[in-house]
Amino acid sequence: MSDPHPARHSEKEDKRTFLQKLAEFIHPGPDSTDELIETLAEAQDNNIIGAESRLMLEGVIRMADMTAGDVMVPATRMDFLDIGSSMDELMHQVIDAAHSRFPVFEGERENIRGILMAKDLLKLQRAPELNIRALIRPAVFVPESKGLNDLLRDFRGNRNHLAIVIDEFGRVAGLITIEDVLEQIVGEIEDEFDMPEDEGDIFALPDRTYRVSGDTPIERFNDAFDVVLSGDDPEDHFDTVGGLIAHDMGHVPKRGERHSLGGLDFVVLHTKGGAVRWFKVSTSPVPTA
Repeated sequence: MSDPHPARHSEKEDKRTFLQKLAEFIHPGPDSTDELIETLAEAQDNNIIGAESRLMLEGVIRMADMTAGDVMVPATRMDFLDIGSSMDELMHQVIDAAHSRFPVFEGERENIRGILMAKDLLKLQRAPELNIRALIRPAVFVPESKGLNDLLRDFRGNRNHLAIVIDEFGRVAGLITIEDVLEQIVGEIEDEFDMPEDEGDIFALPDRTYRVSGDTPIERFNDAFDVVLSGDDPEDHFDTVGGLIAHDMGHVPKRGERHSLGGLDFVVLHTKGGAVRWFKVSTSPVPTA
């Protein structure tokens, strides 16, 4: 006679081998973040996940312990706009800095009045009766201790992509964007000023400046700009313009930094892996007597 109460479908037979059960008993699972990351490395070694997936998952895990203060752009490197500047001054600053959003201050830099979208400056050209006060948007302020997970949730919820970071004394410590947060997960995000490496290394821009790859050979750069750039020490040898500028600056260049050499003005547009990907190069202004 058949069993009147057959085993339910959900109670499936455990098909694990004795060795598998023993291994799971000995190693029940990661007990810390480091162990979890090691587990991801093992999963990649066993072809369970790919390298890119592993890096993204590690980024998510590490981000849980990071704050706005860990990844912000410090105040010393922020590009501000003065609310009292003329239209021409604003346009030059926006073009030179090449950002899409700018903190706007009045009087002193600690007195931030709001955020200006670069694209909104076009409205001033079509409607001169407007002024910058009518275009600035409310600024979002966050403490340095704000967790990146919470900050990303806020960015997604209020559709603000930039926040001003405040220190414990209420002073401006820096700024952080949604791109800065996402880069902790997916790695460096290239923006509209980044170009594929196979498209060239020197480009003329409409404002009579040039966008130059940091990998441009010194010889090619010297020929293009009719200059002779070299290190201070004759024994120093540099293959690329990026290597030469970094050596002359004495530190790893950061985005937005400026440096003059050989009668030319260099602005760092983009860095990656500790090296400069793109410079903006222009003729240095002649100092007045």
